Amino acid sequence: MTTAFAAPAAAIPAAGEGGALRGPDSGSRAQGVVGRSLPGAPLALRCGTVAIGNPGGAAYGGPPPRNVPAKELRPRRLWYVVAAVLALVLAGSGTAVIVSAVRDTVDSIDTDHTFPSGGSRTFRFTAGETKAIYASVSGRGRVNCRIPQMQSGSMKQPDSTFRITSGSRTWERVFEVKPGSSGDYTLTCTSDRQTEFALGDEPRVGTAVGSVLAAIALFLAAVASAVTISVVTAVRRGRHRRRLTMPGPQPYPGHPGPPPFGSPPFGPPPGASPPGPRS
Repeated sequence: MTTAFAAPAAAIPAAGEGGALRGPDSGSRAQGVVGRSLPGAPLALRCGTVAIGNPGGAAYGGPPPRNVPAKELRPRRLWYVVAAVLALVLAGSGTAVIVSAVRDTVDSIDTDHTFPSGGSRTFRFTAGETKAIYASVSGRGRVNCRIPQMQSGSMKQPDSTFRITSGSRTWERVFEVKPGSSGDYTLTCTSDRQTEFALGDEPRVGTAVGSVLAAIALFLAAVASAVTISVVTAVRRGRHRRRLTMPGPQPYPGHPGPPPFGSPPFGPPPGASPPGPRS
């Protein structure tokens, strides 16, 4: 930048041979300001340019992080769908196991051929095959059943209690029958309360318990698989996002080089004559 001041040459004090203008600071030349006194010409002052910033490096703060689209991240979001589908399949399998076990137990009771308290009904028995007598009692009461044609000891009370609900009725196993010979036998039962009786298969308690445990295991597997896949996918996608948004290597912030010599703004102004001895 050049600033011209119109002033008589006599008003400018001479600093010595060569006519260089010197102010209070004798190091003004090193600061980029040089003055020349020319007879009959205005005073020309050359001002240097100072650069500020981060020399040799990028701007302070660096570029903003890149916005990474979700579709570029890995693993893909499809794994969340896989986790949900797998959980639904496992949970559905557990539900199916329980429903199947309950249905098989209910179907094991011949509810189509029931008879009331004080009545009797003829059933087909097979030698060595255990059958169960079920009673649906409205409240608590005592029941008694007998099969006159069978030998003594063929009917006994079970060691454990087993109940199953079908519709609006709850059936409880009250006796077990294991005939010594096959044939048709008449079953007669009585009770001190209103009761319905039915004949059915021996309940497979072990099978029922195993089905329940298998269903619980399937439910737990559904939850564990869904949580594990979702967490692993989220963590890996987060790491991938950080890698994609991480800035590249920055240049080493070196020091600026020495200022140029012999040309403006550090050299003489254009058109000026070199200094010489004053006459």
